[in-house]
Amino acid sequence: MKNRLFGLIAVTLLTAAASKTFAADVTLLNVSYDPTREFYKEYNQAFAKYWKGKAGDNVTVNQSHGGGGKQARAVLDGLEADVVTLAISADIDQLARRNLIPENWQSQLPNNSAPYTSTIVFVVRKGNPQHVKDWSDLIKPGLSVVTPNPKTSGGARWNYMAAWAYALKHNNNSEEAAKDFVGKLFKNTSVLDTGARGSTTTFAERDIGDVLITWENEAYLVLKEFGADKYEVVTPSFSILAEPPVTVVEDVARKHGTTEVATEYLKYLYGKEGQEIIAKNFYRPIDKEVAAKYAKQFPALELVTIAQLGGWPENQAKHFADDGIFDKIYGR
Repeated sequence: MKNRLFGLIAVTLLTAAASKTFAADVTLLNVSYDPTREFYKEYNQAFAKYWKGKAGDNVTVNQSHGGGGKQARAVLDGLEADVVTLAISADIDQLARRNLIPENWQSQLPNNSAPYTSTIVFVVRKGNPQHVKDWSDLIKPGLSVVTPNPKTSGGARWNYMAAWAYALKHNNNSEEAAKDFVGKLFKNTSVLDTGARGSTTTFAERDIGDVLITWENEAYLVLKEFGADKYEVVTPSFSILAEPPVTVVEDVARKHGTTEVATEYLKYLYGKEGQEIIAKNFYRPIDKEVAAKYAKQFPALELVTIAQLGGWPENQAKHFADDGIFDKIYGR
């Protein structure tokens, strides 16, 4: 009887010891673009709670934010991101070319690895003194426009492509007319910051510019942080469907031993709680039930996709490579 009792105690102690052995402190680095700071702060807490309950591990997610293009280059230069959550697929494609991730990375998660969408809108000062209603108003002589630099910011490239698409739509798909339109728009820019959050600071804190071109979620953050009594959001008639993608940086996660947690961290974005947090932070959820619940906060507008414009590989090379269309219209 004593031997059996001691055996049971031994098994219990070994089981407890095994549980302690397998429970771990895990740290992930999420390298992201500028306007996701507030969203991931909330999401990281929710995921840590979920993973603690599921696996018993304590997860800490460190964040790195900046212009999307600049962030991608930082990872290429050695910043050891376990996951990247960037603004455009073209920036993540660079990691595939360095063999940090597989070439088919976009097929590894639903919706081409984009757990939410967004679009591009305007923020103006209260009362809209310059009467900005649509993209055509941004080329008025004397108007001061704030947008980030497309050479360093993924959001800025969405801004640019939305303007380009609008010009094509209203000029019988004439690229010459589109070049002229986008050229006039950038001649009205007062500051080209490296990222979207820098442009928000320029417009709202430094009080520079008549209109800010920005992500929809960032626009509503301006109202929340700086006051709906000072600013208002203008949703144009036409814009672009922005699809910011995410992926595990497999080479780094394998090295860190974080592949399982990093993968689950991104998959959780697609679940109900992740989608709710997405919607609460004014990103457009892809889950139909959650999208329907929050539909009233997202104005309807006509949206063009980047695929309809030729896709990111083509447009990245055509517009934003050295000596591309942007360099030429901006006079570099």
